[in-house]
Amino acid sequence: MIILVGGEKGGSGKSCLAQNIAVYLRTEEEGNVLMVDCDPQRTTSDWVQERNSNPQLPHINCIQLYGKIRNELLSLRERYDYLVIDCGGQDNLALRSSMAVADHVLVPLRPKRRDLKTVEHMEDIVSTCKMVNPRMNMAFVITQCPSLPSLAPRILEAKEVCRSYDMTVLDAVTYSRNMYDDSEESGMSVMESEPDGKCAAEIRTIIHELLCRGQGADHESTQLETHVAVGQ
Repeated sequence: MIILVGGEKGGSGKSCLAQNIAVYLRTEEEGNVLMVDCDPQRTTSDWVQERNSNPQLPHINCIQLYGKIRNELLSLRERYDYLVIDCGGQDNLALRSSMAVADHVLVPLRPKRRDLKTVEHMEDIVSTCKMVNPRMNMAFVITQCPSLPSLAPRILEAKEVCRSYDMTVLDAVTYSRNMYDDSEESGMSVMESEPDGKCAAEIRTIIHELLCRGQGADHESTQLETHVAVGQ
């Protein structure tokens, strides 16, 4: 399975999501996971290096790939249970090459105008890539949401922008919490830092909803719109 976390806007938490998804698949699904870092900033590569220096944490492999990487990904898929790709925040060859072979594509967006302006272009990219990869399961996810109830309309409005382009957006969201940054700095996932915490619940809900969509299964998200309204 190839899971791509990417998009056109930087700063929306792509690396954080990719890292936590990889740990979930490595630990809770007991899969053989390879992270593919396509971001020149090497955020995920540095995180993996920090993680693998701690013998108490399950080891995760990571490589860097750039440019036209479709053939490399197809070859690597034969050797690993899961490829988790972290693409930088721009439309480039690595993003499109990854979309051409990915089973699941997750595009994080913050509920901010400058992020939502990228939805139209992402719709064009997705439509193009689906011509060669029609089975690709793609969804937006709203990230780094404000927890104040008075700001909840921003989250709902962001979802409506995605839907206005006939694009799928997950019910699940992430909120702006220090635990995401704290766990990343130590090479950990939020599920390892605080297994029963709110961040861990958010990540698990995102993964379950995304993969259930890809399997065509009926599911009920535990992040209902009413939960957004109260900032949970």
